[in-house]
Amino acid sequence: MTQREKILGYSVASVVGVFAIYFGAKVLFVKPLQDLSKKTISLRDSLDKINSERKGYFSDEDKLKGAAKKTFSDDIDQATAKCGEVLAKQVLAAGLRESDFSRSPTAPRKLRGATEIGWSLQGEGPLDKVVNLLFLAEKSPYLHRVDDLVLFPGQSPGLVRVRFRYLTLVIQPAPAVDLKELPAPFNLAAMERRVFDVIAARDILRPFIPRAAPGPTTAPPSGTPPGPEVFRVVSLSEWMGKPEVHVLDSARQKTARYQPGDELAGGTIAMVDYRPMPARGHEGLKSFSRVIVKIGSDYWAIDRGQTLAEKYKLSTEQLPEKLAAISK
Repeated sequence: MTQREKILGYSVASVVGVFAIYFGAKVLFVKPLQDLSKKTISLRDSLDKINSERKGYFSDEDKLKGAAKKTFSDDIDQATAKCGEVLAKQVLAAGLRESDFSRSPTAPRKLRGATEIGWSLQGEGPLDKVVNLLFLAEKSPYLHRVDDLVLFPGQSPGLVRVRFRYLTLVIQPAPAVDLKELPAPFNLAAMERRVFDVIAARDILRPFIPRAAPGPTTAPPSGTPPGPEVFRVVSLSEWMGKPEVHVLDSARQKTARYQPGDELAGGTIAMVDYRPMPARGHEGLKSFSRVIVKIGSDYWAIDRGQTLAEKYKLSTEQLPEKLAAISK
């Protein structure tokens, strides 16, 4: 072998050796480092995702605690009672009479992570006082929603009837927070209330009453007992499952309370009915409560706001299922 051939062979062997070392180093060192780099990037992304979820969790936890501090209670019964108490105070703070309003608890509705409870309130009063009530209910500091609001003319000039549901939440399970009595953020003297004065000023719900024809009026003889037209059903409330009937004696301006089983209007109170039905004499309107009295074998109804003289007989089809089953 010549010297030139030896040099060429050494050169080829060197080139092969360099490639062998390169590929060997790549297999032994470079590829594991690349795999390790990919795993590091993947772990870093997972860690960033975990940190982001962790921050979101604590942010949501703070929001949940903030909402829980505005609830009435973490117990359904206590929350229902407290909610009803606050609503009754709002009626009085609005300048209305509690006896002119009836309350009935709404059926609890199970939601994801909470239970919706509340009260259905209906009653009658001057328009400006009713606006006061709606303002106080809407601006209540507690977690709530005013729903199903209905306004229509009342039984007398200057009065309107109102019905709405005041709903709130009981968070379940509730975070550990310190529940306190929340002060109202606004009062009736606030500028925010004055914005709604135009509603009372326009008084668009005042019913038209034609001028009465002049005629002689005679006072009833002294000592004559008052007739049924003097007594008016002003409230059909329900508290802790026990209905009450409030009847106003307009002659003496006194209110008496009755319960099922008591005597009223020449019969016995059978039950208080909260089904929505066409109002007597105003079929375009709805009556949402009435007291049902049993006289003999018949059942008679008196709508809230009506006098005992305006009672009307119920047919079998108009009776609640409970009474319809008994009358058959």
